Amino acid sequence: MPGCVALVIRDGHVAFLRSAGYADLETRTPLRTDAIFRIASQTKAVTSVAIMMLMEEGRLRLDDPVSRHLPAYRNQQVIASFNPADGSTTTVPARRDITIRDLLTHTSGLGYATIGSREAVALYAKAKVRLGLDVQGDTLLAAMNRLAAVPLMHQPGERWTYGLNTDLLGCLVEQISGQTLDAFFRKRIFAPLGMNDTHFRVPAEKAPRLVPLYRETPEGKLEKHPGRALNDPETRPNYPLEEQSFFSGGAGLSSSIEDYGRFLQMLLNHGPSGEAGS
Repeated sequence: MPGCVALVIRDGHVAFLRSAGYADLETRTPLRTDAIFRIASQTKAVTSVAIMMLMEEGRLRLDDPVSRHLPAYRNQQVIASFNPADGSTTTVPARRDITIRDLLTHTSGLGYATIGSREAVALYAKAKVRLGLDVQGDTLLAAMNRLAAVPLMHQPGERWTYGLNTDLLGCLVEQISGQTLDAFFRKRIFAPLGMNDTHFRVPAEKAPRLVPLYRETPEGKLEKHPGRALNDPETRPNYPLEEQSFFSGGAGLSSSIEDYGRFLQMLLNHGPSGEAGS
């Protein structure tokens, strides 16, 4: 690692906050404790909280079929066989529609683009469904509707498969709330918690605090990533600085350690006004 930041919160107070190493190895710029990182799948917890907020407000139920809110998810198919030579499949009908609970527990049968099984990687690439990072010229709703047409990897509820479940949850937040995921997060979660450094798009004035993305060379050394990144040939390392209209509920946020510490403390407190601490 070029550098790291560590935070320990005890009894609602910061007990330890320290950085080590470098933000930029070439210039030997020390890593700051307020550095902003691409937090990738840590975004999933924020999206899941948004879903639970909507549930508490009576706007959805955990056992709602997703098709109640997104009709494209009615009567889906499930892979019975897959031919890796040409990407063809045979399918059987899903025994039931997937539910919001299935999405929260990654038991829906959705796989992951780029990093999932060979079936998921091939079929999602054909449907132009991506990881959700640095997506241009697309919308979350359009991508999730395309995803609905791809066969599930297994029957809903049958087993656990890490997949694009939380991106679909983000789409549900947008459809049910009538706001973009970015707006919902900012108004309902980040502003109340004082998470001022957590963004889908990092503002230009904060760009110097976004840590560069490094990769390991075959010789075991670190170098700045020269182009496409994160196992996705279409993802540019500087995507957090670009204008966005596609907000990935599964991976899209960037944040500082203190901001994410505030979010985790909220969970420990059982909510922003919970009884477990201040």
